[in-house]
Parts: sequence; C-alpha cells; structure tokens
Amino acid sequence: MITKGDKNKARLKRHLRVRKKINGTVARPRLSVFRSSKHIYAQLIDDVSGVTIVSASTQDKELAEAIGNGGNIDAASKVGELIAKRAQAKGVSQVVFDRGGYLYHGRIQALATAAREAGLEF
Repeated sequence: MITKGDKNKARLKRHLRVRKKINGTVARPRLSVFRSSKHIYAQLIDDVSGVTIVSASTQDKELAEAIGNGGNIDAASKVGELIAKRAQAKGVSQVVFDRGGYLYHGRIQALATAAREAGLEF
C-alpha cells in the first residue's frame, strides 16, 4: 500500500532530478510551482543570486476572496494569470518551467497554460 509519505518522497526525488537540469537566471527565471490539497503557489526565482522575483498564490488577497476554494483548476488558472501579470510588470517575459516533481496534468497544466496565455514564454 502506498502512503502519503511515500508519494511525497517520490515527488521530491522527481523534483531533485528535474532541478539538476533546470536553473533560473536573471534573464530567464525559474517558474516554480508548489501544490497542496487546498492551495497552489507559484514563484519566479533567480537561482544565480537566490532571489524570488515575484510570487502568486491562491492565498493572495486579490484572489482569495474571488475564488473561495483554492484547490481546483479554476484557482490554478487564476494564479497562472496573476503570476504572468506580475512578471510582466517586473519586465520578465521568458521563464523556465519547474513543475516541482508533479505530473504535468490537472492544476499544474492549468497554471502553465494560463501563464502562457497571459504572455509568459516557456
């Protein structure tokens, strides 16, 4: 039987494997995604200097009132739009996508699609 801890360990192993290859820079930061059962978080990270450029999540004041439940595909799409809008305000248009070890499916895919449609290139 697979327990929750085993699934998270497998995800973390996948995430480390992906992180060996993906690195964010000033010109092309890393769009990192974290998904919990109730919320989804996204941030643009410059790995060279170790700085988060912008972030967005379902717990932001702008989104929290509008979406209610943060653990669904609609909420992930809104976070994708918001992170793209904030990135463009900082002058970032190209990113490297880091799915965080999650499968590119469901909420992760919805966030990526919404960010692309809002103007981010990856």
